[in-house]
Amino acid sequence: MESTPTQTVSVGSRHKKNLLIVLCLSGTYLIAEVIGGIITNSLALLADAAHMLTDVVGLLLAFIAIKIGERKADTSRTFGYYRTEILAAVINAVVLLAISIYVLFEAYQRFQNPPEVQSKSMLIVAGIGLIVNIVGMMILRKDSEGSLNMKGAYFEVLSDMLTSVGVMIAGVIMLTTGWYYADPLISAAIGLLIFPRTWRLLKEAINVLLEGTPKDVDIHALRQSLEKTPGVKDVHDLHVWSLTSSVNAMSAHIVKDAGYSQNQLLKILTDTTIQNFKISHTTFQIEEEGYEENEVHL
Repeated sequence: MESTPTQTVSVGSRHKKNLLIVLCLSGTYLIAEVIGGIITNSLALLADAAHMLTDVVGLLLAFIAIKIGERKADTSRTFGYYRTEILAAVINAVVLLAISIYVLFEAYQRFQNPPEVQSKSMLIVAGIGLIVNIVGMMILRKDSEGSLNMKGAYFEVLSDMLTSVGVMIAGVIMLTTGWYYADPLISAAIGLLIFPRTWRLLKEAINVLLEGTPKDVDIHALRQSLEKTPGVKDVHDLHVWSLTSSVNAMSAHIVKDAGYSQNQLLKILTDTTIQNFKISHTTFQIEEEGYEENEVHL
């Protein structure tokens, strides 16, 4: 028997407005940054533009994922379209990793023969980018706490903010010393800084796609709670997974004591699980002792 889901609307739906604002800001600045990078001949600025491009694409994917995720469940997608948000997070992470590798390669090439860079113009463009990214981070920060999709979008903007800071540092060094190795050096550092956060995001999103146990659910504590429930003789085939960020589901087979009615036990189990654990959808199969011997266990 199943509980009624406590959440029927995509978690990301309430984030659409903020996401759209940041998307417009990033898209506008991307055009200015590409022009600025070409004019100043700065790899660091072009690297920032490359990250900004992934930001724009990533934010667009996140917005589209939210729109698709709002579609109602049907006979083909009985759980709805929640997972589109997770797919968007995976794509964002993969693209970011690929761009970082490319920037590292380009930085290596420029170490061989660093070209002259128009440092002053580079600083101005990077300064504008820093402001745009800080505003974007402020808008998305709170939203990123409850959604992997929004976390992916937030990391996109965060990585670009770090890039802008790096570009400005490189600009100051080149402007004051004429040491043009600063441009590829800072670019390489930015590429390396982005890796850890992006890798964690990718692992988290893949865990959802593989229906792994959500990190915010202690499955051992859940099992103990179910086993200690009055009327429960045994628990088996316990599974916990996420449909999308903050929407966790579970299923379990419960061997009941003969002294308890099925409906009575089901209510106790459902109430206890939803109240004490971060689970919004429960499915319990109530069985008599010995029935599990005929089952296929997962």
